[in-house]
Amino acid sequence: MPMNRVLLAGVRRLSTSASPSSAAASQLQGGKRWDAVVVGGGHNGLAAAAYLARAGRSVAVLERRGVLGGAAVSESGLVPGFRFSRCSYLLSLLRPSLIQELELERHGLKLLPRSPSSFTPCLDGRYLLLGPDAELNHSEIGKFSKKDAEAYPRYEEQLEKYCKLMDFVIDSPPPELRQLYHASMVDRMKDKVDKSVFWSKLVGIVMQQGQKDMVNFFDLLLSPASKVLNNWFEGEVLKATLATDAVIGTMAGVNTPGSGYVLLHHIMGETGGQRGVWAYVQGGMGSVSSAISKAALEAGVQIVTNAEVSQIMVDETTGKVQGVGLADGTELHSSVVLSNATPYKTFVDLVPANILPEEFLCAIKTADYSSATTKINVAVDRLPQFNCCKGINPEGGPEHMGTIHIGSESMEEIDLAYKEATGGVSSTRPVIEMTIPSVLDKTISPPGQHVINLFVQYTPYKLSEGSWQDSTVRKSFAERCFSLIDDYAPGFSSSVIGYDMLTPPDLEREFGLTGGNIFHGAMGLDSLFLMRPAKGWSDYRTPVKGLYLCGSGAHPGGGVMGAPGRNAASVVLDDLKTR
Repeated sequence: MPMNRVLLAGVRRLSTSASPSSAAASQLQGGKRWDAVVVGGGHNGLAAAAYLARAGRSVAVLERRGVLGGAAVSESGLVPGFRFSRCSYLLSLLRPSLIQELELERHGLKLLPRSPSSFTPCLDGRYLLLGPDAELNHSEIGKFSKKDAEAYPRYEEQLEKYCKLMDFVIDSPPPELRQLYHASMVDRMKDKVDKSVFWSKLVGIVMQQGQKDMVNFFDLLLSPASKVLNNWFEGEVLKATLATDAVIGTMAGVNTPGSGYVLLHHIMGETGGQRGVWAYVQGGMGSVSSAISKAALEAGVQIVTNAEVSQIMVDETTGKVQGVGLADGTELHSSVVLSNATPYKTFVDLVPANILPEEFLCAIKTADYSSATTKINVAVDRLPQFNCCKGINPEGGPEHMGTIHIGSESMEEIDLAYKEATGGVSSTRPVIEMTIPSVLDKTISPPGQHVINLFVQYTPYKLSEGSWQDSTVRKSFAERCFSLIDDYAPGFSSSVIGYDMLTPPDLEREFGLTGGNIFHGAMGLDSLFLMRPAKGWSDYRTPVKGLYLCGSGAHPGGGVMGAPGRNAASVVLDDLKTR
């Protein structure tokens, strides 16, 4: 059966058949042995490929879907005339070093900072605006609590200190404790020196923080977000607004131990040097992947879409990776394979059975891939007008610029929504993060009309009654979300032209996100740093010699960050030099 494949080296289109002797297969194969093959054209896979190629290595990237980007993707045609960021929808975590080193701005990346960045409407007519403007924050928070208004700058200052500590950890491969039994004495000594350097730098950074700050830091890491926020503030609207960062994308509640870390994870990014500032990307999130792919292409990477990898080939005798096999029978040979797929997809579905150690495989299979997230991409014919805001802003006011928190007026509301989901029931009153990128980005919708992203919690992967495959169930939940927004912005439902809805099973099927988890696995403390993706294998290497993880299932975790890809490439290059 013929299929179309896009070979992006030189941005040429090749019409090929499924035969291994086809034009595309011959250019990718043709007896050539690649220095590295990357499974998955998500932003991390593209970043890893770009760094490897810039170091002079021959690299091929294979993407299952017809469009690059993985979860950082823009797609048109779902509603005619509109362009959706189908999964991820905001940018802040992308590492500044990666933006600079790959010259992403030269390759078309344009960020649109948001100010204000947060808007929480209340049913009683009040509202809370927050953003990078300190005076605005003080005035807005003061409407609810003068005490909180005074405490908020100190809260931000303390979290920024912790973010500086995290920067070093994020940008470094973990100092894995695994013994290099088969390495030479020289390599073992180098490995020990590298680990010593890491720990000495980290200790130095820690010492700069001071003992009191470090105690508070570990309290943040280990505590529920509710405890952290209750210690700082008294106003429920402010606490609920901040608490959404602690639970977004997770199957966790505000009272879940360790949710304080996820609170930190979502504010440790930056835009234009401003810490914690999130931005829209002109053209949608696919523009991030497009810019990275252009950097990769410029360095000589060959990128192929509609190329589904069905197996990672491993020599059963030596345990070394040999390359990959595609679903159409094509084989690409390489002694280095980087997987941008989830750990479960990589080790359970792609690596042949009986290759991996039982303990490792068990850890991968039993890891937490649960999700309670649904993304609804909506096309509307007008902006929502909120009851709590005086006047009508057809072109967009401050309330339309940032993330709009619907159904988040108290932490108790968020906790109740979570508890319903633990019983297999989608939340009666969902927690919704609404963003309207078309207010700032005029390239993604027709004039006067808008794109609205709804990031919704909580929706269990498996419902206790009914199924997400049932169109009636899907329509009912979408209408529930629209109706909740109507409570705050009357007439929203009638403004909807069309929508694209992705439940956890949809995210798994469409984008390969195991369990629908947007982070490639839970972000609990038992699944981070030296424990990600499994104890003993946190440094991007795997039990299969020559196979590496470079996606969000590896350190430092999820989000459009690029750090897993960048760090994995550095480890691969070190190993290639050793060989």
